Amino acid sequence: MAISTAVNKLNGVAQAQIAMGTPMNKAVLESAGLLTEELSNAGSSDLMLALILEDDANVNDIFLEVDSLLTRKPSQIKSNDREVFYSLEAAAENVPDSNFVVISVNGAYAAREAQKALTLGKHVMLFSDNVKIQDEKNLKDLAHDKGLLLMGPDCGTAIINGVGLGFANKVRRGNIGVIGASGTGSQEISVRVHEFGGGISQLIGTGGRDLSTEIGARMMLDALKMLSEDVSTEVIILVSKPPAKEIAERVLSAAANIDKPIFIWFLGYQDQQHENAKVKLFSYSKPCAMAAVIASGVSEESIDKHALNIPLIEEVRAKLKPEQKYIRGLFCGGTLCDEAMFIASEKHSDIYSNIHPDLDHRIGPNDKSKCHTFLDFGDDAFTNGKPHPMIDPSYRIERILEEGRDPEVGVLLLDFVLGFGANSDPVGITLDALVKVKKEAEQAGRHLEILAYVLGTDLDDPNVVSQVEKLNRAGITIASSSTNAGLLAREFVIKGA
Repeated sequence: MAISTAVNKLNGVAQAQIAMGTPMNKAVLESAGLLTEELSNAGSSDLMLALILEDDANVNDIFLEVDSLLTRKPSQIKSNDREVFYSLEAAAENVPDSNFVVISVNGAYAAREAQKALTLGKHVMLFSDNVKIQDEKNLKDLAHDKGLLLMGPDCGTAIINGVGLGFANKVRRGNIGVIGASGTGSQEISVRVHEFGGGISQLIGTGGRDLSTEIGARMMLDALKMLSEDVSTEVIILVSKPPAKEIAERVLSAAANIDKPIFIWFLGYQDQQHENAKVKLFSYSKPCAMAAVIASGVSEESIDKHALNIPLIEEVRAKLKPEQKYIRGLFCGGTLCDEAMFIASEKHSDIYSNIHPDLDHRIGPNDKSKCHTFLDFGDDAFTNGKPHPMIDPSYRIERILEEGRDPEVGVLLLDFVLGFGANSDPVGITLDALVKVKKEAEQAGRHLEILAYVLGTDLDDPNVVSQVEKLNRAGITIASSSTNAGLLAREFVIKGA
């Protein structure tokens, strides 16, 4: 994956895929139009190289660069810096006090490795995606019986005892515990908590399917019990992509029996006070985080609330032509995509997405956009055989150019996600495409509003300020939160207001 990313950045390379000759990787090449007869005959242990070069590319120079990337030696690591084991059993035997395993292997093998770790008595963060839902249920039942956490599959974010895992952001420690059936949703909550002056005690990911009917919130309920007994956690936030209704009710019932303030952001649910005064549900991420921070002891007067910029909304509306009536949201973060989509749906009905809960409004990853379209590039359909877009955001670029050239598009909405495991410069990789499509629109006599949200903190590397500055210099409009990004995009394209 790292070499594919590097080759895609080389001058003269239009598209590149470098992968082993497995059936899954061949399917990825076929969908991209890169599978030749020679590659079809590759074995699983063969390395496949598929490149499309630009017309003026120097072929010899490019292949020398590719050869250099493939043959370079890894930097030397002193033996006393870390120990390397080649099985979970060997690691457990040599480090008997260890109690936590992070698994990030192909989804076809992930369940087997997770079961090994649980059998050894270890908590598991299962970063891998494309794991069968029955395997997930079996693993979570096993973890429950053993009193262990099985975070995942597709658990992208966790903060355990102050240690960020996966795509976690660097935030201060505090007394607010987060349980999230959403990676970027948990990141967004933790970042807003940090911005508002609060801190995180623990952030426990469950995997995005935990609140499905099949899984029944097994891990969220177990984690809720753990945080209810954790003396360092005084306030709890629950986060989930749209949950199954009966499972959400089960979680709410459990929350009502806990003697700590609990703030809940379930996508698709409206603001409401539970019959238990200590439990409150929120439609949006920002007010949920703010309420939790205030409950944790931070003064409300000290919080910068970043009110919606009404003059900016009026200014953008005036610039857009009558036919420029649609939003096209291109997201690396699934829950950021969900939040923007749900916010837009409060005032617009013609919304489509690859993750839309209504199948009549669902489109595939390769389908052409229509009306208001919100795409989650981190969905399994996009990532099968590819790095997650938070690791390699480059394959979003082609869609940026396509959507920006549509004369009916008024707003191009994008997220840039920072964190420990994320790309080291997501804005930098994407900026040339944004500048290009914005200039093309101007030359065509129309204004294209590009609205960006950078999810990150002042402590991240790169930090949020440095990434925002790059966008500002390019004339890109910045939203201060996921909630504000959705609200601004929605309001920009309203006509006759």
